[in-house]
Amino acid sequence: MASFSTTATVTDPRVSLGDDGIVPPVLAGGGDDGPSSGSPDYATRLRRARLGLLVALTPVLMLFVSFTSAYVVRQGLPTLDPRTATLVRDWIPVTLPKLLLINTGVLVLSSVFMELARRQIRNEAALASADSIAGDSLDGESKIPWLPMTLALGIIFLFGQWMAWRQLAASGFYVATTPSSSFVYLLTGTHAVHLLGGVLALCGAGVASLLGLSLTRRSIVVDVTAWYWHFMAGLWVYILCLLEFAS
Repeated sequence: MASFSTTATVTDPRVSLGDDGIVPPVLAGGGDDGPSSGSPDYATRLRRARLGLLVALTPVLMLFVSFTSAYVVRQGLPTLDPRTATLVRDWIPVTLPKLLLINTGVLVLSSVFMELARRQIRNEAALASADSIAGDSLDGESKIPWLPMTLALGIIFLFGQWMAWRQLAASGFYVATTPSSSFVYLLTGTHAVHLLGGVLALCGAGVASLLGLSLTRRSIVVDVTAWYWHFMAGLWVYILCLLEFAS
């Protein structure tokens, strides 16, 4: 009994076209080293950086929550006077320097500038690939130096805090004068140390720009620093309200 068979030869595999007759794009890593580098894309790296920032800010938040609890509880606790052997209330409210209000305005303004810097470099990173394809460049465009302005305001805020501490000392309130003055120095000093970390991060972003790192990396650095800076600004407003209204 005879059998018949047919054979077909496949020459080249072909990719089906999309609805518009265009080959669908191949999703790759999208890192700074090219599409074949295998590194995570910009959105993934940004999410990881923000998650790392959130983890780092959690102990900072818990620290100030503990300070707040100790501050509120200590106000109502009497102490034993060794001379009279009686319980006395030694909590003397501290009159805060008016300079702290000016410092608050400086820090809030710096937070606004930091947000503008974050959006500026984010837009630059988003348009970088499109401009390179079109043959254009962003170098000729005028850019407002929001990042250096934020750095300057941050340094001014820290200097203003130092001046406020000097005014407290001139008024007779030192670190160990009263429990209330101790908490004032503790809260403002701890916040200043953490804000100094934000200033160093801004300096790092400036160094990254001078070294010519890619826009995506600089954008991630500025984005994380901006959210850290916003957190420090909001935390300072909270501290000032706590010292002013919970005394």
